[in-house]
Formats: sequence, structure tokens, C-alpha cells
Amino acid sequence: MSDANFEQTLVTLTANVASAFLSNNTVSLDQIPKVVDETHKALKRLASPDVPETPAATPAVSIKKSVQEDYLVCLEDGRRFKSLKRHLKTKYNLTPDEYRRKWSLPADYPMVAPGYAKRRSELARGMGLGQIRQRSAAG
Repeated sequence: MSDANFEQTLVTLTANVASAFLSNNTVSLDQIPKVVDETHKALKRLASPDVPETPAATPAVSIKKSVQEDYLVCLEDGRRFKSLKRHLKTKYNLTPDEYRRKWSLPADYPMVAPGYAKRRSELARGMGLGQIRQRSAAG
């Protein structure tokens, strides 16, 4: 909304609120300008609250040091995990993509420690998962 539109909307709202107040309350003539002025100030404050600027987030550790062979370090709190996904969702309500965006991480930033992923992969291969099954000749 442009500044001119904002001011016009503010004036219209001020008139509506002050009019409603004055039609339901007994106010002396010399108090009417004060009611209008206070209404305008209150609406302007509500429309543009003074929100303190939040400082840019700083990671708990450097991004380079966050990926280790056996663990990942959460950039939010510095804790170590084999897998970050559940921690991010339960503690910070972040998806992996939101976490990557927040910290400007590459799309291929891992959510599982490399060593842990390798061990799980070897375990799955050892169980025969991921192989094409032979059809039995029973007929």
C-alpha cells in the first residue's frame, strides 16, 4: 500500500471509529478534536508497530564444521546428532528445506551423518535389500 493510500485509509478509519465513539458517548464540544486526534494516533500506532529488528541468526558452529563423519552439528543449538530431521521438527518446527533455507545451505546438505548413512547402507545391502528378486518357477 502506498503512503497516500495508507494515510487515506487511516483518515477513513479514524473518522469511522471516532464517529462510532461520539455517537455512543456524551462528549463536550471542546473534547471532540482530542478524541479524533487520540483515535488517529492509536490507529497509526497499531498499523505500524515498533518491532525491534531481529539480529541475523548466527550458527552455533561454523557451517564447515557442522558435518562430521559420525555426526551432524545442529546450527540452531550446537547439539550433535546422527540424524537432524526429527530434532529440527520437534524442537524448532523446521523441515529440512526450511532449515537449509534459513542457514543458506546447499540443497544437498545432509540430514544424516555420512558415516551413519554408510553403515545403514551396508547393513541394508547385507540383508539383501535393494536387489531384484528372482521369480520362483513354481507353476
